[in-house]
Amino acid sequence: MTLVNSVGEPSIHVVGVGLDGQAGLTPASLALIQRAVVLVGSDRLLGYVTEGQAERWPLDNLKATLDRLRQWLTGDKPGIAVVLASGDPLFFGLGRLLLEHLPPESLAFHPHLSAVQLAFSRLKLPWQGATLISAHGRSPQELVTALRRGDELIAVLTDPIHTPAALGQLVLSLELPCSYRLWVCENLGGEGEQVREFAPEAIREAIPTGIASATFASLNVVVLQRRQSDFDPGDLPLVGLPDRVFATFSDRPSLITKRDIRLQILADLDPRPKQVIWDVGAGTGSVSVELSRLCPTAQIYAIEKTAAGHSLIQQNQRRLGGPNLYPIYGAAPKALAALPDPDRIFIGGSGGRLNEILDLGAHRLRPQGRIVLALATLEHTGAVLAWADSTATSPRPWSVQLRQIQVQHGVRVGSLTRWQPLTPITLISLSPKQP
Repeated sequence: MTLVNSVGEPSIHVVGVGLDGQAGLTPASLALIQRAVVLVGSDRLLGYVTEGQAERWPLDNLKATLDRLRQWLTGDKPGIAVVLASGDPLFFGLGRLLLEHLPPESLAFHPHLSAVQLAFSRLKLPWQGATLISAHGRSPQELVTALRRGDELIAVLTDPIHTPAALGQLVLSLELPCSYRLWVCENLGGEGEQVREFAPEAIREAIPTGIASATFASLNVVVLQRRQSDFDPGDLPLVGLPDRVFATFSDRPSLITKRDIRLQILADLDPRPKQVIWDVGAGTGSVSVELSRLCPTAQIYAIEKTAAGHSLIQQNQRRLGGPNLYPIYGAAPKALAALPDPDRIFIGGSGGRLNEILDLGAHRLRPQGRIVLALATLEHTGAVLAWADSTATSPRPWSVQLRQIQVQHGVRVGSLTRWQPLTPITLISLSPKQP
């Protein structure tokens, strides 16, 4: 097999080409094309090369062309073959298939700027930490995961099904705790290049100039950038605030008690006017904010041990909550000592001191009180049940109510809809057994 030619170079050179055709190629890449005895590429890419005597192999049947290249390598023909590919062949491109079907020693790669590189340069966005995803002929699951994780910057290669409008609809259907700016970058590096910004919300609002009604060139890249949500305080519900209106951790924007779970927590807590309520491990304060709005005469204490979380609780109180919400900076159980005895306790985080918090809460809880926990792991669920079992013969045994919540949201995939599950959450309600 002729892996290298007579001068010791690989027999097949893969040259990346942009929408500007030969004008965007380096002199070295142009020289390779001029020397080629075989030129392989799509009709569009072959159309950029009007000179030379190379035999042309259109890339209309990929498998047949790869087999033909493999056979060509076994011959003794002098010269090189050049495969033309879009952008960077090793970035979601033809390079992967070539490496799977041909000996790596026979290949050399000469990349052009990728569409993603061009997109970020047009937007003037540093992209070393961006999440890069191809939805071209693939499931959008990787994009769904990145959006739920709250990645700050995402670039997506689209296809006729996962169009910019479909991706905008996907962003909306996920009901994310953060919002995104969305750019569609078309025909980058070629004639008709344009970059347009859209609000994903324009789909829902049926704005004529929105992304849903726009048409796009087939060659496009979608860039999503996380941003702080804008909202009208007068347009918010009394209970069940959208996740996106809360200020969240910049590096973990998805770390928030989701709305679907929050509503059930509020129901299980059963808060009443003028009660004292502890929210232990309050995180961003989403549960505390809801409680402060629902029961304006109650005293809500949001206890959070991280400085970032405490600051977020303060921000969310100013933006969404009431003056009856008191952010407490400190770790439980020590931070609970100076607080008034509670009528309700919600435990969303324990910092590894779950049993100590439960012991203190059981001792301090007022008559007819209740403790509610939201747990994501089997270990924590087992620890709470073991703690409750240990009180069976104590002066104050506990009644236990278990509820597991599995929420699934409908997510648009092109013209279809499928279910996207959230992490199952176990809610445990503890109340003293009545004599």
